[in-house]
Amino acid sequence: MGGFFGVASKEDCVFDLYFGTDYHSHLGTRRAGMVVYGKDKGFDRAIHNIENAPFRTKFDKDFNEMRGNIGIGSISDFEPQPLMVRSHHGTYAIATVGRINNAAKLTEELLSKGHAHFLEMSGGDLNATELVAYLVDQKDNLVEGIRYAQESIEGSMTLLIMTPKGIYAARDLHGRTPVSVGKKEGAWCVSFESFAYLNLGYEFQRELGPGEIAVVTPEGVHTLMQPGKEMKICTFLWVYYGYPTSSYEGISVEKMRYNCGALLAERDDVKPDIVAGVPDSGTAHAIGYANKSGIPFSRPFVKYTPTWPRSFMPAVQTQRNLIAKMKLIPVKDLIEGKSLLMIDDSIVRGTQMRETTEFLYHSGAKEVHIRPACPPLMYGCKYLNFSRSKSEMDLIARRVLKEMEQEGREIDLKAYVDPDTAEYKEMVERIGKQLNFTSLRYHRLDDMIASVGIDREKLCTYCWDGRE
Repeated sequence: MGGFFGVASKEDCVFDLYFGTDYHSHLGTRRAGMVVYGKDKGFDRAIHNIENAPFRTKFDKDFNEMRGNIGIGSISDFEPQPLMVRSHHGTYAIATVGRINNAAKLTEELLSKGHAHFLEMSGGDLNATELVAYLVDQKDNLVEGIRYAQESIEGSMTLLIMTPKGIYAARDLHGRTPVSVGKKEGAWCVSFESFAYLNLGYEFQRELGPGEIAVVTPEGVHTLMQPGKEMKICTFLWVYYGYPTSSYEGISVEKMRYNCGALLAERDDVKPDIVAGVPDSGTAHAIGYANKSGIPFSRPFVKYTPTWPRSFMPAVQTQRNLIAKMKLIPVKDLIEGKSLLMIDDSIVRGTQMRETTEFLYHSGAKEVHIRPACPPLMYGCKYLNFSRSKSEMDLIARRVLKEMEQEGREIDLKAYVDPDTAEYKEMVERIGKQLNFTSLRYHRLDDMIASVGIDREKLCTYCWDGRE
């Protein structure tokens, strides 16, 4: 995944760019960068590895040296960016958020047209942002190039392109990721997260529509290509990835999570002693559940963040599992002899939740009931880089279905997506037993959609039901 922030100001913009980009640190853990443009120094860029340190510590020196009135910043889980590009469009900086599923095909097509080469990153992967830039450069102007790149890409692509005159902001054709616009006196900004500019003095103006291309200058934000009518914004942004203080399409992340927990409680019949959320993203869901059910909310364990602030570090899965366990410190007096109902945003592989449950039992819990705030994940996302998983078989639900298939069962995924079927109930029961839960009940897809509160047709739910 990743996040971005762009600002165009009549004065120096580095302060706003620095903190606006830093407010996206929850969306990426590997690389970060900032580019500014000023009449005196021209373009000035800095990119750093942030795997072992927060954004601010790596960019403190750059913050004190950079000067400019236009800038873009990016935090990424994958490629270094923003990139600087010199082409027939002139010199520009580019940052992207999205996923390119047909990168190999696009690369071969560009090479066959006479393009000289592509730079490889460590591990042999291409920098997706570099590929987008080359696609943009196939057309005579930036607006046509941006739209050509977006239409050529299988997956999704939201991007910022910064020139000496302003920033081109383009939301993905189906609006899978957000672009929020803020304004203050003498400056305008665009941001993935709508909260990132509030403490900087900006006020929310609007969100770009699906496929909309706009140019951002110190004087305003002007649409260059009108938005399309079809939107498929990612529902998982509300469930997990979005920061609690953000809103997408006018829907608050924190409020959606309260709604989510409340609807979970309405369908539940267990009577635990306390309700708790797996920190941090499960907490709001648990508050919603507790408020609706009347069962006390408590914190039987607390995340230790002073030295482990980054949720997805390091990249190696076995180390990530260990660190996830090390970060949670139990409060034994709130666990011993208690029946606990735990809410997490989701169950992906199941490894961390199984270890969390085992450590609760080890700390004296009598029962551990698990309530994920979304349905079973059945399909790997093909639109956004949410996970480093290489296969859908990493998903606990798919592994269980594979085991059933190996027992001679014929598996029709559609039957296991519907929460009202016997097949679905059997799958959930098997997952619960495998992970050693006292009971397991997932949030229903229809209830999760109701928790968001916008038209079902505007939401992407592919990872749960395979619906494109």
